[in-house]
Amino acid sequence: MSLGISEAFDLRLDYLIDVVRKTGAKLVGFQFPEGLKRKGPELAKRVEEATGAEVLISGDPCFGACDLDRTLLGHVDLLFHFGHAELEDTKLSEKVYFIETRSAVDVLPVVEKALQELKGQRIGLITTVQHVHKLQEACKLLETRGKTCVIGRGDSRLAYPGQVLGCNFSAARAEACDEYLYIGSGDFHPLGVSLSTKKRVLVANPLSGEVREVDPSRVLRQRSAVIARSLDAEVFGIIVSSKNGQKRMELASSLKALAKKHEKEAHLILIDLVTPDQLLQFKVDAFVNTACPRLAIDEVGRFPAPMLTPQEFEIVLGERDWEHLVLDEITEEPV
Repeated sequence: MSLGISEAFDLRLDYLIDVVRKTGAKLVGFQFPEGLKRKGPELAKRVEEATGAEVLISGDPCFGACDLDRTLLGHVDLLFHFGHAELEDTKLSEKVYFIETRSAVDVLPVVEKALQELKGQRIGLITTVQHVHKLQEACKLLETRGKTCVIGRGDSRLAYPGQVLGCNFSAARAEACDEYLYIGSGDFHPLGVSLSTKKRVLVANPLSGEVREVDPSRVLRQRSAVIARSLDAEVFGIIVSSKNGQKRMELASSLKALAKKHEKEAHLILIDLVTPDQLLQFKVDAFVNTACPRLAIDEVGRFPAPMLTPQEFEIVLGERDWEHLVLDEITEEPV
């Protein structure tokens, strides 16, 4: 099958057709992350022609396995969710099938290139689900060059050893390493690992062939500025997500209690899609985000009031030291 991006990522057309035929589904849902959404119509056409089923494509944003389209799920016989691995707390229904869109790109050339930049002996290998099946061969290459390779097993929210999410870096903390090699694109995941472990992280992008070291200093400056702007805040809006994989009501309630302990006013705000516009009408001095941890980082400066993470809120209240600032994560244990 030739769908452009599917030359690099496997959309599993034959599997989709087989599942639709075996289940007898008449109305099928597709949900894509932003990078794959443009391929929805062509993939839907292939499935419809092969099965006679009708495909309904979600047009809403999708931020991860934590963000299943529950409205779409209620309308279809089955739902294919693309681009993410199933998490233990995200499968709402047996009607949901996770299509991980594994990459077919050879990672060894960029790992070979990264070897020239690695300084430590004990190297932690990390990646997203798209490349997780390539970690063992990358590990063997590192070991043939005299390195000790570690592929950590994170907590139960992670489907695979060595896998990291934008909200969970526990695989990187599973075993001690001198530094880390992240196979993939983008900065957020490796930045999270760097801030979580306080270790050097190299990014090896198999799509572009680029190797670079991530620098967390800009994010740290931004987060320090947000904390500083919130030190005099008296009224806080604590954001709680209604998305099944992001809902942390217990944490939000504990933060509200912590605010009360410090004689601050705090209100819980339940919301599905958290955007700056959605929060315009709430007149608070600062927000505290317990929804997707990336919100406070990716949208910094765009909210009508400073947006703190739970850990930063603890710093504002004097419950945590500045030097213990880390990125927020959704993990089995508090960060």
